[in-house]
Amino acid sequence: MSAREATAFTTGASEVTDDLPWIEDGGKVAPTDARVLTRLFLDRLQVLEEGTHEYQYVRNTLIEMNLSLVAFAARRFRNRTSSEMEDVIQVGSIGLIKAIDRFDLSREVEFNSFAIPYIIGEIKRFFRDTTWAVHVPRRLQELRVALAKSKEALSTTLGRTPTVRELATHLDLTEEEVVEGLVAANGYVARSIDTPGGNNESGDGGPKYADTMGDVDPALDLFEDLHALGPLLQELDDRERTIIELRFGQEMTQAEIGRELGLSQMHISRLLTRTLTKLRIGLLAA
Repeated sequence: MSAREATAFTTGASEVTDDLPWIEDGGKVAPTDARVLTRLFLDRLQVLEEGTHEYQYVRNTLIEMNLSLVAFAARRFRNRTSSEMEDVIQVGSIGLIKAIDRFDLSREVEFNSFAIPYIIGEIKRFFRDTTWAVHVPRRLQELRVALAKSKEALSTTLGRTPTVRELATHLDLTEEEVVEGLVAANGYVARSIDTPGGNNESGDGGPKYADTMGDVDPALDLFEDLHALGPLLQELDDRERTIIELRFGQEMTQAEIGRELGLSQMHISRLLTRTLTKLRIGLLAA
């Protein structure tokens, strides 16, 4: 299509310039025509003054006509969730805008070939910097991508999910490095504890991650208390330790302890209260 033929892309509105058409909706321009028009608009953009009405029209039209490049690049990430794909398109559009602003016609390269790396690079940067739920080193982020590609390739070849050893052989890594990468991949998305565990993603009532989580063991507090109590018990005299042993070790009543030691129940009560107070103060000070 020549520049003269390009002027046929009008919608009845007056032309912006003598050699550029008025395009009402750049997104409706056919891809083959968009390639020709893109070169014309890029040529004009380089000589226009930034901020003028004509500059804005040319730049915005270039973006609209080439959004199909963003959609094309986004197909590489089609395994993402719907919400992630919305972000992919938005971030890819930023890459397209950067490509438009930095393109130089004197390089004699097709705009498509120039723009695609910008778009994909922007998308990859987005996933690398913003989508990890837990921060992991760049090395492990890149390893996660390599593992995902290898698992897909080997699954197709083997007809099953590859083992750690097979992944290690395919990537020329040690099994420990593969395991490290697989563990790090768990930090990519933070899942709800109500998500079905294992390979059960259907949410049909299978066991959930919450079902496998441990709870706080009340015996831990008791262990800490007993651990701190040991040295304090050693500081008691023989009679005090005997009273504590009979009361809490053998669960004898104060009257029974009194008969055992030949003391009155009242005396045992006072001794027990004094000893427990001494131990309580020691625990609080520990």
